[in-house]
Amino acid sequence: MSVKLGPNRYGKAETRLVHVAREGPVHRVKDVNVSTSLSGDTEAVHLTGDNAAVLPTDTQKNTAYAFARKHGVGQIEEFALLLARHFVTSHPSIHHARVEIEEYGWNRAGPHSFVRDGGEVRTCVVHHDRQGDSTVVSGLQDLVVLNTTGSEFHGYIVDEYTTLPPTRDRVLATAVTARWRHTGETASYAQSYERTRQALLDAFAGTHSRSLQQTLYAMGERALTVCPEICEVRLALPNKHHLVVDLSPFGLDNDNEVFHAADRPYGLIEGSVLREDAPDARFAWE
Repeated sequence: MSVKLGPNRYGKAETRLVHVAREGPVHRVKDVNVSTSLSGDTEAVHLTGDNAAVLPTDTQKNTAYAFARKHGVGQIEEFALLLARHFVTSHPSIHHARVEIEEYGWNRAGPHSFVRDGGEVRTCVVHHDRQGDSTVVSGLQDLVVLNTTGSEFHGYIVDEYTTLPPTRDRVLATAVTARWRHTGETASYAQSYERTRQALLDAFAGTHSRSLQQTLYAMGERALTVCPEICEVRLALPNKHHLVVDLSPFGLDNDNEVFHAADRPYGLIEGSVLREDAPDARFAWE
């Protein structure tokens, strides 16, 4: 039997980094989680343990901190591009860099006081290779949304194991994970993020849903319509079931007012929506 080394990468996962921009009496905070992954000339280290071509993961961590001091942390996509390009251009043995960043929001409570935002987490994944090609995928996760009406589910396959009753009025709730691929470099990632986020929310709120799949497509379609700088949206929507509680044992009716919010099991709806002329994604989703 013969074997060979397959695709591989190495890096430092989840470097927690907080940057405080002290611009006079009013400060700004960026709270991020940075993960770096590198690939290239790694055959020797795997086959013989020769580390000559390896950039230590501790060095990758230190680079994130040093770049925060040298360049600040503005838009996470721009910071990720800085890091990825640095790794590839500074070390010949590194052919490809992947940088993933999560950003945790803080709301201002004073010139130098902040309250942690309990909402969604902003994300990005950036790739850069030694041919000079870059890809940027922005996104968010844990954006929890709910419609109290305007959702149905009926007309599905019924077999001997089906117990779910059809409904023409239900609560529809989900925790949105969304990723969107930029066609090229975007002039303002901050504005693009806000436009895309709002498009997703508008579509969720404005779609009379006969299935969560229909809502998923409407959300992706709206984002692509509003934001010309992106070409593909991928969504994961867990169906956070709200079950009507039977109050008849207590002599009470329940006209879709009292629910049990079940956390598991849950339906999971996933899909992508893209422009017909979207360029090849290459390594963007890896």
